[in-house]
Amino acid sequence: MMHGCGKSDRPVVPSKPPNEAEPEAKEAVEGRGLAKGNAPERNRSRTQGRMSLSSALERIRQAARRDKRQRFTALLHHVYEVGQLRAAYFGLKREAAPGIDATTWRQYGEELERNLFELSQRIKRGAYRAQPVRRAYIRKADEPQKLRPLGVLVLEDKIVQRAMAEVLSALYEQDFVRFSYGFRPGRSPHQALDALSVGIMQRKVNWVLDADIRGFFDTLDHQWLVKFIEHRVADRRVVRLIQKWLKVGVLEEGKHMDTEMGTVQGGSISPLLANIYLHYGFDLWVQQWRRVKARGEVIVVRFADDFVVGFEHRGDGERFLSELVERLKCFGLELHAQKTRLIEFGRHAEDDRQGRGEGKPETFNFLGFTHSCAKTRKGRFVVLRQTMRKRWQRKLKEVKAELRRRMHTPVPEMGRYVRSVIVGYMRYYAVPMNAVSVSDFRMAVGRLWWRVLKRRSQKGRVARAQMERQIARWVPQTHVCHPYPWQRFGVIT
Repeated sequence: MMHGCGKSDRPVVPSKPPNEAEPEAKEAVEGRGLAKGNAPERNRSRTQGRMSLSSALERIRQAARRDKRQRFTALLHHVYEVGQLRAAYFGLKREAAPGIDATTWRQYGEELERNLFELSQRIKRGAYRAQPVRRAYIRKADEPQKLRPLGVLVLEDKIVQRAMAEVLSALYEQDFVRFSYGFRPGRSPHQALDALSVGIMQRKVNWVLDADIRGFFDTLDHQWLVKFIEHRVADRRVVRLIQKWLKVGVLEEGKHMDTEMGTVQGGSISPLLANIYLHYGFDLWVQQWRRVKARGEVIVVRFADDFVVGFEHRGDGERFLSELVERLKCFGLELHAQKTRLIEFGRHAEDDRQGRGEGKPETFNFLGFTHSCAKTRKGRFVVLRQTMRKRWQRKLKEVKAELRRRMHTPVPEMGRYVRSVIVGYMRYYAVPMNAVSVSDFRMAVGRLWWRVLKRRSQKGRVARAQMERQIARWVPQTHVCHPYPWQRFGVIT
């Protein structure tokens, strides 16, 4: 049952209940109470406040929390509420690139209320049609030589997807497990990093599985995704809307290509769909495996399609990896052979390897940091987190190119740009015991800025003392921005 790949096999999920719910739950989800025959717009203000939106989503949360097996039969009316669409519109990035219709955020907002009302009516009567996604490419953070495909949606698709994601998140947040951190409200990469560090330091972890799913967003199976969604959503209109987005296709160099699998990276709904897919395909299975088959302690941290699993015993790690390969194969996924490793890692790893005449414990990368075994001055084991070298170098290349582009802009403008780079870098990477790496980055950016300023004229004279004054004025001193993992993780949990 757990590892078979036949069509009749089911994922490790609660069985589907009948399409009915208790009256109280139905009332909470369907939002009944309007006079019969009256349109919702006549009974509700079109300028629906945040309070009413919040209360509607809270009713969904309560119903989902109260009955983990309930299937929601009426959700779409929460999506096409003008207030929900308006909130989604203002939640979008205002400077984001337009889709194939070339409509920008500001252009759409010139007649916002009329546009949102018409969009709401189209969704309500089933006349809304998703438009093809414009394909764009960016370089991968860890592999700059490779390109990652992104999709640029038209503005209305962004609005509807964001509204849909808000409604479905209210439901699925009651189901998602605690070790899932990616793209969830109230959760962040640093919480995942804290959980991982605390788990390795405070649990009996001696082996770590550093795994990577090959092309997850491109190989996600549409049929399985729809089955997973239907475990909680019985509103066929919502399911059909999601299917439209999955199959709308992409437009690349003027050619339209159908999409039979995968979900577009760049869509507001994609991160939630990915979490739903991995919740049923990975998370619930891991929970069962850890409870039934593990002989020792097991910790898990997942952020979107990146996850790390820690084991007390090597045998558990090897069995888990073998069964995980079969599990993922059932859902059309596979692990990246070159990026998936089971390594010796933990408080005893260094001593055990030295006793066998082997080198230092291997390191692994997660969420932009290289994790390694280290000790404090008092000899206490600690997980050392340092900026990944590839990320460090890639960011410097980006800054170098941008400074050259701004070569002839006024110094104050360049200074503000440099300051924004350093501040943004510190906010993410300035964790305890990584101050040296952050300080080196600050110095490297200062040197790049100095070189650019020296090339502004043929004389090329910018005295060191003059440059130091500019750096002191515009470039902030580095400092640690985050507490130790056990301090923050202990508070939030």
